[in-house]
Amino acid sequence: MGGTRSGRRGGPRRVLLAAALGCLLAVSSAGCSGGPDGTPQQGQEDKAADRGPIVVASGLDVTGSGGVRQQLIEEWNRRHAGSKAEQAKLIELPGGADQQRSQLLGALQSGSAGYDVVNLDITWIPEFAEAGLIRPMPAEETVDLDFINRVHLTTLWKGRSYARPFNTDVGLLYYRPDLLEAAAIPPSRQPTRKWAWDDLNASIKTLALSPSRGDDQAGWTTQLKQYEGLTVNAVEAFASVGVELADEEGTYEASEADLKKGLDELLERAHHERILPSAVSSDETATLADFAAGRVAFLRHWPYVYGALRTLLPPDGYSVNRLPGTSVLGGQNLAVTAGSPRAGNARALIDFLTSQESERCLLDAGFAATRASAYNGKSKPCWPRVAAALRPAEGTPPATGDPSSAPPAPAGEGGAKDQAASARTAYTMTLSRALNEAVQRPRTPYYGAFTQVLQSHVHALLTAESPDSDKAAAKLHRALRDAFEGK
Repeated sequence: MGGTRSGRRGGPRRVLLAAALGCLLAVSSAGCSGGPDGTPQQGQEDKAADRGPIVVASGLDVTGSGGVRQQLIEEWNRRHAGSKAEQAKLIELPGGADQQRSQLLGALQSGSAGYDVVNLDITWIPEFAEAGLIRPMPAEETVDLDFINRVHLTTLWKGRSYARPFNTDVGLLYYRPDLLEAAAIPPSRQPTRKWAWDDLNASIKTLALSPSRGDDQAGWTTQLKQYEGLTVNAVEAFASVGVELADEEGTYEASEADLKKGLDELLERAHHERILPSAVSSDETATLADFAAGRVAFLRHWPYVYGALRTLLPPDGYSVNRLPGTSVLGGQNLAVTAGSPRAGNARALIDFLTSQESERCLLDAGFAATRASAYNGKSKPCWPRVAAALRPAEGTPPATGDPSSAPPAPAGEGGAKDQAASARTAYTMTLSRALNEAVQRPRTPYYGAFTQVLQSHVHALLTAESPDSDKAAAKLHRALRDAFEGK
């Protein structure tokens, strides 16, 4: 989730203006010609749909090369082997989330890439919908109630659904039972679903007093580098103390006092006596490496880490529970581009990729599924050939070397270092509860400007020698007010 972002002043507004001017000056282009919402006319669509393939643009798959997303595309292609028009192709965009967003905005505005389906971070839906770059779902379609409600809400903007939930995400608390027990913290005092930050802080204090603690160790770590991970951590701190930055329509509604309250909460969590000092420059990969190396006992991270840790630690070397306080939703949604001449086939592909079978495959591979049935045992099983491709071989040797260089491993059956079935069941239940309790980041078509502003101000506060949350809140208040207005 670093890279090129729209500037605070005028960036998103220029995007919308450029898109509108582009349509006026090039009415014959694929992205701007034809029917309402910038969609091609029926004759154009039917003619182009005969050619294929259906092109899907997505960020990199955290389950690795040839991961579950590619396997699902291949399963779709096998099931439509007799139709060239219905074949699909996955294109993975390089870079972090901000870079991917910039690439997709440029490609869809210019109509140069020929993408039919885009896998969008949930925070981008308002921006892409407002700019007319993705199509609303057919109004006559009923909502599939199997989708987790909080996850489905990420597809909406101004009362219309523009996508289908593909894979979701939520912050979780990972911990090292071996390090806790070495500090005389028995299982009865280890994380539960009712844990609050006071409980976590008490355990961190006990760890600090333990004779077994090394000089390079700390209680916990999280992602506080100046990138989207910092935005997530900040929003979680704000939400945990009841601070909402914007309403559902993207109107900024926080006060300086609200911001100070949220910033003080984040400063408390990032206190030097609790957190690993390197957290302020760490992302997902770095924090996972610190946890696997035993430099911390607690880690805030995403669900895919549950599978990734199989290659780094023994089965009893890690466990997971809900994050104390409020956790933030992540994930991606699949949308049909406004310029796609293959919209019908693209929607059919999205239906397949978000089906019960496919969502079960995503969960087995390490993603968080978007359907309730994937967690309550009522879903259809993963497609057999996809399940076979994702299942690690028996006797897989343990990973060696630098933990940060180890690729995430699918969380399927058969691995030599799988946790017990009871532990995996408990994890699935924990994940389901966390998803049903999580909150969204602010919903705004100016999200790029918002996240850049929040990151820069919060990171400056966290790295200051003498943090002053009063001054920081005043400056952040003015900057966020402008950002949410697209200035």
